Amino acid sequence: MNPAIAAWLFFRCLRWLLWLGVIAYSVEFVLNRPDHLTQFGHLLPMTEAAMFGLPLGAVFAGFFELMMRERTGLSRPAFGRNWVG
Repeated sequence: MNPAIAAWLFFRCLRWLLWLGVIAYSVEFVLNRPDHLTQFGHLLPMTEAAMFGLPLGAVFAGFFELMMRERTGLSRPAFGRNWVG
């Protein structure tokens, strides 16, 4: 496999995993809200970092995915086009 295509697939999977992590962490925050707040109602630093860092990482992984797609020479998908067909 071409290393550029492997890198593109890596960033593609990483982007989806990070977005799934955002959703999972958000659900966990809603279900266990007191565990993520201080006695004054402020977010804990780790919670704040996760809520900011996971989406930021997903966006940057998307940027790297686009960059690697251009380097591999893969065509841009048309709106509504299926990758398989």
